[in-house]
Amino acid sequence: MLEIKGLKKSYDNHEVLKGVDLTVAPGEIVGLIGVNGAGKTTLTSIVAGLRTADEGEVTICGVDALKDPHASHTHLGLASQDVGLYPILTGWQNLDFFGRLVALRSQSRKRRIEEVADSLGLTDFLDKRVETLSGGQRRRLHAAVAMLHRPSVLLLDEPTVGADIQSRQKLLLEVRRFAAEGSAVVYATHYFPEVETLGGSVAILHEGRIVARGDCNSIISRYAAPSVELAFEGEVPTDLREFAKLKDQGSEDGQSLGRVVIPVRHPGKDLAGIIIDLGVEASRLRSVEFHQPSLETAFLRITRLENTGLAEEEFDAVT
Repeated sequence: MLEIKGLKKSYDNHEVLKGVDLTVAPGEIVGLIGVNGAGKTTLTSIVAGLRTADEGEVTICGVDALKDPHASHTHLGLASQDVGLYPILTGWQNLDFFGRLVALRSQSRKRRIEEVADSLGLTDFLDKRVETLSGGQRRRLHAAVAMLHRPSVLLLDEPTVGADIQSRQKLLLEVRRFAAEGSAVVYATHYFPEVETLGGSVAILHEGRIVARGDCNSIISRYAAPSVELAFEGEVPTDLREFAKLKDQGSEDGQSLGRVVIPVRHPGKDLAGIIIDLGVEASRLRSVEFHQPSLETAFLRITRLENTGLAEEEFDAVT
């Protein structure tokens, strides 16, 4: 339903997209993940016709979306990162207005508003002005607008930023239901647990390119490893800073703690080796926590591998 080939985009002299290829099939949820600034919003904006591409092709349900964006909009639903609602209108008025824009007729529009509102837990808030709603309620209403006309391709860009747990759960459930009914979904986020919960596939966007693509479980199995998280009184020892992901400094019982996450193959054995290598620095170790393989650890390994430019075997030998 969605096919992207060789998509490129630059702003001034900064190349944001460097030839992105991505295909999304009917009923597939693709978790498009990457750090802030990786190009996720630029990519979804080009697909939606909000920005122009320098090079490449975008096809939505057989329609050339770059040459004829208006024709492709019939098949497309977009919930952008910035909430696009009219604050002085009620939830119902917003949905009714956007339903008219996509040519939903009166009876089917009313029925569809009720269906989407019920699915996303918005029924009790439809008569309230948007400016009075919570951040999570606005996020759900924003997503409801994108889903209203049952688009064949649904683009969600950071749809749960600032949302509460209840809003997040309802939205994730509705996304899975949407895909089950045959829509192709692109779910752009940097919240890895959400992608794992959705149970779809993964496309990792790193420095303007898709560097890994496949089933979520397969990506984790191939690239992820168990890890140990060490917390030190004061700063993390220099030797560990060179090859592991540093975590934000924290505190415990008034002490400043430096935390580091280290990928390992054999947690117990490797931890013992790390502690021996630390020497006198081991006396500052305050806690140890083991982590199972996850999409986050897979992502870290993939991006570190890309940054080194080494083959996997060489990378593993070095690290």
